[in-house]
Amino acid sequence: MKKILIVEDEPDIQELLCAWLKDTGYMPAAAGDGVEAVSMFQQGSFDLVLLDIMLPKIDGFGVCELIRKQSRVPILMLTALEEEEQQLKGYGMDIDDYVTKPFSMPVLLEKIRVILLRSSEPAKSALHYRDLTLDADTREVLLEGRSLDLTAREFELLHTFLASPGRVFTREMLLVKLWGYDFYGDERVVDSHIKNLRHKLNRDYIETVRGVGYRAAKENP
Repeated sequence: MKKILIVEDEPDIQELLCAWLKDTGYMPAAAGDGVEAVSMFQQGSFDLVLLDIMLPKIDGFGVCELIRKQSRVPILMLTALEEEEQQLKGYGMDIDDYVTKPFSMPVLLEKIRVILLRSSEPAKSALHYRDLTLDADTREVLLEGRSLDLTAREFELLHTFLASPGRVFTREMLLVKLWGYDFYGDERVVDSHIKNLRHKLNRDYIETVRGVGYRAAKENP
């Protein structure tokens, strides 16, 4: 039975979620604030986290950051916020999906089912792209069989692009994902790292999407 941690400070919504998840065959546990959520997560073993953004003590982004430091558990954010900036911040922190309040319970349950199904699939350690191979376990990158000397940040940038081929990442998304959501430096630091990575690859593997951001170039240009 899959265990789901519900992080929600509104008692009525918390009770409703627990009831529906139990009836659907899940094992729910609930936390009413960010501190309690982190404590419960560290003490227990959960298959998915339903995480509200607007929480007492530690907000949802803070909870997400702390969880991501120790786990890749799927995170589904519950929020009343619809601004694109908030969603990009969440995706940059590797959440799996958003559900905006007020939400449809059948839709929420279907999202949970799909995310759990996807997370149960065996993870691929090695990513292959043209004549490039990236191994997330050994943190080795091979270009035509030759090892590349990348910094940790360059490796994470390349892994981000290759793990989601075709997906466009804005500078803000990359800053949040690699530098942390509370990074307040110049976004041009992303451009600098991209430039260095492109130089080491010496290939047109990273494409600039004008006015938006970056993505892995098409495999068959």
